Amino acid sequence: MNSYSGNSAHLVGVLLGAGLILGACGGTSVAGSTYEGAGGAVKIEFQSGGKAFASIGAFSSPCTYDQNGKIVTLTCERDKTDFTLNDDGSLSGPPNGMLGRLTKKKA
Repeated sequence: MNSYSGNSAHLVGVLLGAGLILGACGGTSVAGSTYEGAGGAVKIEFQSGGKAFASIGAFSSPCTYDQNGKIVTLTCERDKTDFTLNDDGSLSGPPNGMLGRLTKKKA
């Protein structure tokens, strides 16, 4: 019996499992990023630990967020808004909502 083929099969299984886990996570987190839209009038600052600040003009509100893959749920004053993290790194708000597309601000 060849023990090498058994070890190879085990290694392939581990690598496939790791790939599935990383793929399911989406690989990109909004934590530590700031997104802007509407010419800079709308801004969302995502901090670590699920905390965020959302600003529209001079008005700013503390919020929380949860990211599950490519879906980011922002909760501000009991109002929840789901954003989709796009492949280009931007966020898309609800299709019929006011927030539309937000782009990641460069540091």
